[in-house]
Amino acid sequence: MSTTKKKRPKTVKNKKRYWIYAIELLLLLILIPSGFVVYKISQIQTYSMDKSTIEENKYNDPNIGNYTNIILFGVDSRANELTNKTRTDSIILASINNKTKEVQLSSIYRDTFVYIANHGYTKVNHAYAYGGPELALSTINKNFDLNAKDFITINFSALSNVIDALGGVEINITKDELKYVNAYAKDVARINGTTVKKIASPGLQTLSGVQATGYCRVRYTAGGDFKRAERQRTVLEQLIKKAKSSNPITLYHVIDEILPQVYTSLDTKAILKFSTGLLSYKITDNYGFPFEKETPRINGADVVTAKTLSENVSKWHEKLFQTSNYTPSSTVNYRSNEIQGMY
Repeated sequence: MSTTKKKRPKTVKNKKRYWIYAIELLLLLILIPSGFVVYKISQIQTYSMDKSTIEENKYNDPNIGNYTNIILFGVDSRANELTNKTRTDSIILASINNKTKEVQLSSIYRDTFVYIANHGYTKVNHAYAYGGPELALSTINKNFDLNAKDFITINFSALSNVIDALGGVEINITKDELKYVNAYAKDVARINGTTVKKIASPGLQTLSGVQATGYCRVRYTAGGDFKRAERQRTVLEQLIKKAKSSNPITLYHVIDEILPQVYTSLDTKAILKFSTGLLSYKITDNYGFPFEKETPRINGADVVTAKTLSENVSKWHEKLFQTSNYTPSSTVNYRSNEIQGMY
């Protein structure tokens, strides 16, 4: 007696085939965006840096290892070339809590008086011009007991483009700021080869990219450069807030605008890590450093000095890393005493 195998209904075979097609399609949908993101990231101007050359002090802070510290450098749009060694118009420490994803933004005032290796005491924003990112990072680490090994440099023209791609940012313009914002915005528009609409009156309003960049550059109201650094952090915070609430198409245009205008030591893996976790990051605080400061004239230049450097560094570590009663390194204490003796 012969036995014949029952043929499975075509519908079963078809269902199995459809499941295979569905899985393949799902994988394709996952892989294509990943490849696209990697391709986009490749447009960033990356800087291959020997991080072992970035100097640090010998300090004792048990909590600093729980944070990722990255320095953000803003260069004047008139420079145009990110890779050129130029003075940094903005220096911001982004300190990320690796566990909670909370972020603190600290502006290091550009006129802060520090020691730069082989150049002596001068303004901190000179370090980038003297020796590029390596010397700038080393200078920040050596003067403040930090461990920053990565940087992101962005041109101010990129700031304008990104804000426009996001549809502008909401900023409250005061009466005292209005004429300066309009003047700087006009200058930014000239540099970028664009036009700008004059802001008619003070108050909360949506600024275009050129207007917001002009706002970032105002330094002639009460508070001077300290207030300007605050404005820069405010715009950055509003920009991130707007990006987090934007739709994927808008973010695509933002990526298109900003990536070619970024210069960084971060590799593709690190950029992917930060970009994919964007929504989980939360800015919890922003402020300027040093906290307690003076503005003496030293060697013919108006500078910002910490009062004193040791005390300010101790307070900064407590605020950044929750390290109570932090004792600054011998290097910071030495520099602190030297600076105090200069005026």
